Amino acid sequence: MNKKPFLLLCSAFLLSSCVTSPTGRSQLAFMPTDEMDKMGVQAFDNIKQDTPLSTDKRKQAYVTCIANAIVRVSNSNVKNWEIAVFDDAAVNAFALPGGKIGVYTGLLPVANNQHQLAAVIGHEVGHVLAQHGNERTSQQTAVQLGMSVTQALISDPQSQTAQMAMAALGVGAQYGILLPYGRTQESEADVIGLQLMASAGFDPRQSIPLWQNMAAASQGQPPEFLSTHPSHENRIQGLSNAMPQALKLYENAKRQGQNPNCHL
Repeated sequence: MNKKPFLLLCSAFLLSSCVTSPTGRSQLAFMPTDEMDKMGVQAFDNIKQDTPLSTDKRKQAYVTCIANAIVRVSNSNVKNWEIAVFDDAAVNAFALPGGKIGVYTGLLPVANNQHQLAAVIGHEVGHVLAQHGNERTSQQTAVQLGMSVTQALISDPQSQTAQMAMAALGVGAQYGILLPYGRTQESEADVIGLQLMASAGFDPRQSIPLWQNMAAASQGQPPEFLSTHPSHENRIQGLSNAMPQALKLYENAKRQGQNPNCHL
C-alpha cells in the first residue's frame, strides 16, 4: 500500500484543523464545537452524580455572583452558564465546554475574597475560551485515530475512553487519571483569566496572594488544583509580567461602573 497519499491527506487535515487561541497561539483543535459542548455537559452530569452539591445558599449565591461577573465579560457564545458548588473539601474548581462551572467548597477558605476566587474562576473559564479541552482532545484523538470519546462518555462513563475524555476536559484527576494541561496552556489561561477578572472589575493584583495562599495550604503536598500547574514562582512571574495590561483593564472597568460586590 502506498502510504504517501494517506500521509499527505492527514497532514492537510491537521493543518486545516489549526486554530488561533485568544493570545494568538496556533493550536490543533479539530473537534466540532457542538461535540465539545456535549462532552462538557455529559462530564458535568457525571460529576454531579458522583459529588454532592452544596446546600448552603450563601455559598451558592457568592460563587454565582462572581462567576456571572466573569462570564458577562467573556464574550462566550454560551448565553446561560450553569454554576455548581460542590460540597467537597478539594481545593479545586473547573470550567467545561457547554457553559459549565464547578467550584468545590474546599477552595473558599483558600481563595478567601471575591477577587481571589475570581482569579480562579477566570483562569478556568480561560481554559474554555482558549479551547484547551478541544486541543487536548484533538491531540488524544489524533493519536488514537478514533473519535468515540463523546459516545463513550454517554454510554459508558466508567470506560477507559470516557475517563481519558474526562481527563482531557480537565476533570480526570477525580477518576484516577491525570492528563494535565501543558505549561503553555496553563500560562495562557493565567493571562486570559487575569484579563477577565480585571475586565469584570475584580482587582487583578489579588491573583498573586491567591497563589501564595495555595502554596501555604499545601502542607507538603500541593492542593489538587495545583497538582497539574506550573511552579509557584513561574506562575507569579507570569502574572507579574501580565499585570500592567490587566491594571489598565481594571481601571477602565471601574470607570465604567464595574464594581462587583460579592460577599460570603
